[in-house]
Amino acid sequence: MSLTLLLILSGMILTTAYFTYGKYVYKKFGLSNKRQAPSHTYKDGIDYVPSKPIVVLGHHFASIAGAGPIVGPIIAVTFGWIPAVIWILVGGIFFGAVHDLGSMAASLRNQGKSIGVIIQNNIGNKGKQLFILFSFSTLILIIGVFADIIAKTFVSNAGVASASILFILLAVGFGFINRIFGNSKTAFVLITVIGVVLMYYFVYLGMNIPFALDYQLWIYILLAYAFIASVTPVSMLLQPRDYLNSFLLYGLIIFAVLGIVIANPEIKMENEIYVNADNLGYLFPVLFVTIACGAISGFHSLVASGTTSKQLDKESDAKIVGFGGMLIESFLAIISVGAVIVLSRSEYLGRLGEEGPVPLFASGIGNMIATLGISENFAVGFVALTVSAFALTTLDTCTRLARFTMQEYFEGFSHPVSKQLAQNRFLSTSVVVVLSVLLLASGGFSTLWPIFGSANQLLAALALLTIAVWMIRKKVKATFVTIPMFFMFAVTLSSLGLFAWQNLQKEVYVLAIIASLLFILSIALIVLAAKSLRKEMEQPVRV
Repeated sequence: MSLTLLLILSGMILTTAYFTYGKYVYKKFGLSNKRQAPSHTYKDGIDYVPSKPIVVLGHHFASIAGAGPIVGPIIAVTFGWIPAVIWILVGGIFFGAVHDLGSMAASLRNQGKSIGVIIQNNIGNKGKQLFILFSFSTLILIIGVFADIIAKTFVSNAGVASASILFILLAVGFGFINRIFGNSKTAFVLITVIGVVLMYYFVYLGMNIPFALDYQLWIYILLAYAFIASVTPVSMLLQPRDYLNSFLLYGLIIFAVLGIVIANPEIKMENEIYVNADNLGYLFPVLFVTIACGAISGFHSLVASGTTSKQLDKESDAKIVGFGGMLIESFLAIISVGAVIVLSRSEYLGRLGEEGPVPLFASGIGNMIATLGISENFAVGFVALTVSAFALTTLDTCTRLARFTMQEYFEGFSHPVSKQLAQNRFLSTSVVVVLSVLLLASGGFSTLWPIFGSANQLLAALALLTIAVWMIRKKVKATFVTIPMFFMFAVTLSSLGLFAWQNLQKEVYVLAIIASLLFILSIALIVLAAKSLRKEMEQPVRV
C-alpha cells in the first residue's frame, strides 16, 4: 500500500465526517446565531473580542496543535501503524471533535467561562474547586516543560530563536494594522497575504541571522514574553501571532501532502499489531494515552472554553473552529504516522531511540518536501522550526489559560487579596509566572512530566462528563457524549492505576501518590455529577 493512498483515504473520511457527523453534533448542542455570543455580550477589548472565524480558527488550531499531534502518533506506532491510524480517525471524529465542540458550546452558553465554571453551574462548587486546582496545576506543569523545551531549542538552534522573535514582531505589527482597518475585508486579506509572505521570508532570514543566548536567560525572556502575551489585548499579540503561525502549519501540511504525492513512497512497515510493546506497556490503555492530540486531548477543552469561546463572533463559527480544527489536527497526526511508516520496523525503532520523535518527523517529512525541488536541509529546518513555533504558541496560550483559571477560582471570595486575584489580570498572571519559575528552578517538572499523558486524558474524561451533565440537565439525549466519556474514564482509570502500581514497585512514591490522587479526583467528580443529576433531574430545563 502506498502512503499517498493512506493520506487520500484519511482525508476523505475526515472531510465526510465534518459535513455529516459534524452537522449532527452541531445540531445536538443546540447552537444558534439567534443568541448573541459572549464576545459581544461581555466585550472588553482584552479577552472578549469578536473576531473573524478564520482568525479564531488560526488561534485555536495553533494553540491545540503544538508538538502533540507529531510526538504522540510517532511514539504510538510502536504498537503498529494500523491501530495508530484507526484510533486517530475514530478518536478524532467521534471523541475529540465532539469533546472540543462540546467544550466550546457549553462555554458559549455559560458567559464564555471555562470548564471549571461550567462544572460549578451544573455539578456544584466543590466540583469546580477540585477541577480548577487540577487544571491549574496541569497548566503550570505545561508552562514549565514547554519553557524548558523552547529554551533548549533556541540554545541548540539560534536560527530558530531569531525567526521566532521576528514572528512575534510581525504579529504585533499585524495586530496593530488590523485594529485600524479591522472592518475592511479587502484590507484584511491584503495584510494577511503580506503577513504570510513576510513570515515565510523570516523563516529564511532567521536561519541566516542566528541569535544566541544561554539557557537561563532564554527562560526568563520566554516567561516575560508569556506574561506580556497573557495581559495584553488578545487582538494585539496572541491572536495575530497564532493566526499567522497557523499558516506555517497549513503550509507544512500542504507541502507534506504534495511531497508525499510526488515521492509516492510505499509503506514499508509491517502490518502487525503489538499488544505489548517494549518500554511502553500494553496497547490498552497506553495507545489511547500516547495519542492524545490527533484523537482526543483534555488540553483542548481548556483552550476551547478558555480563550476560543471568548473570540467567536457568532455561535455557528464553533463548528468550523471546534469540530473542523480537531479534524485538521487528526490529519496532521496521520501525516506524522506517514513520516515513519515508510521505514521498516527495525529502522523505525532504532532511529526513534537515537533521534527522538521530532527530529524523526522533521527528517522524514523534510525528505519528502525536498522532492518539490527545495533544498533538503532547508526543508528539514522548516519542519523543525514549525514544530518549535507551535511549542511557543502553547506556552503563551497556557499562561493566559492559567490566568483565567486562577481568576475564576477566586470569583465570589470576599477577602481583598482574593478579589484582586479574581479581577486584576496583572497580579494573577504574575502569580502564574512566579510559580512556573519556581517549578523550573526546582527541576520538579522533569519528575512530574511522565504523568502528564494520563492527567491530560483525565481532563478529557472530566470535560466530557461536564458536557454530558450539562446536556442531560437540558433534557437532551447525550449518548454521543456519554459513550466517549465512559471509554475515556476506562482509559484514564486503567492508566492511572497501572501508573501508580508501577511507580510504587519502583519506589517512585511521588508519582505513585499523584496518580492515586488523580484516580480519587476522577471518582469524586463522577460521584458529585451523579448526585447533581439525581437531585435536579426534575428541575426546569436550563439553557
